[in-house]
Amino acid sequence: MEVLGKLFGSPTRVKIMRLFLFNPETGFEISEVSRRSRVPREAARREIAFLRGIDFIRPGKIHREPKKGGKQLSSKKSSVDGWFFNVNFDYGKPLRDLLVDSKFIERSEILKRFKNMGNIKLFIVSGIFLKNDDANIDLLIVGDGLKKSAIESTLKQLEAEIGKELRYSILDTQEFSYRINMYDKFVRDILDYPHERLIEKITI
Repeated sequence: MEVLGKLFGSPTRVKIMRLFLFNPETGFEISEVSRRSRVPREAARREIAFLRGIDFIRPGKIHREPKKGGKQLSSKKSSVDGWFFNVNFDYGKPLRDLLVDSKFIERSEILKRFKNMGNIKLFIVSGIFLKNDDANIDLLIVGDGLKKSAIESTLKQLEAEIGKELRYSILDTQEFSYRINMYDKFVRDILDYPHERLIEKITI
């Protein structure tokens, strides 16, 4: 991220560009860009203005499903102004190759983020980290004494850098072993699909 941040002007810009590249058909309001990228609202506003200036994004209407209000359910869909990736952007393909389809975070860097968060016995990456859209999960952490709140906070930071929400599961060793012995479909699918075991201290 540090090198890309220097190349593109700032890490903030890289985060926001990835958000749009990973979600090319999704519209985002400024508040959503700020929240998903975990950057201050004003910083998000500045980057949006820059990206609009080079036609990387385009304005559009974001349609919202009707919300329940009191005892009645409105049948009308609402719409708000937002921003979408410009699929006709001249350099969309090269940028996607660089920011999305490359190995956007080193495996050693991933492990460093979760250091001192418990006795991790199995750490699996799949899905988005292997460019496999068919996988059911992106990350599995198994261990004992896991600091789940700290792990989830770190996962949110990763999501902001990557630009996409992660599908993950955090299990203690006993529950994981039980699921393995019961041939749990969720766990078996993780192990049957392509994956990388960054930490493997238990026998599967």
